[in-house]
Amino acid sequence: MNKKLNKIEISSEYITLGQFLKFADIIYSGGEAKSFLATHQVKINGELDNRRGRKLRTGDVIEVESQIYEIE
Repeated sequence: MNKKLNKIEISSEYITLGQFLKFADIIYSGGEAKSFLATHQVKINGELDNRRGRKLRTGDVIEVESQIYEIE
């Protein structure tokens, strides 16, 4: 199955994983990040990570809920 690569453009040096989830419309509020990450698998550059404060930078690839995103 081919997964579509969704591009997420940021205007700062980095975005945290919690902010990314909200920005990408995966969650509705920042307060949901902790519970979402406790119950869903998130891969960053191919490795599992559930730290909502994890800094994502240009070129990072995030896989969540069968979707793939790239920070640009």
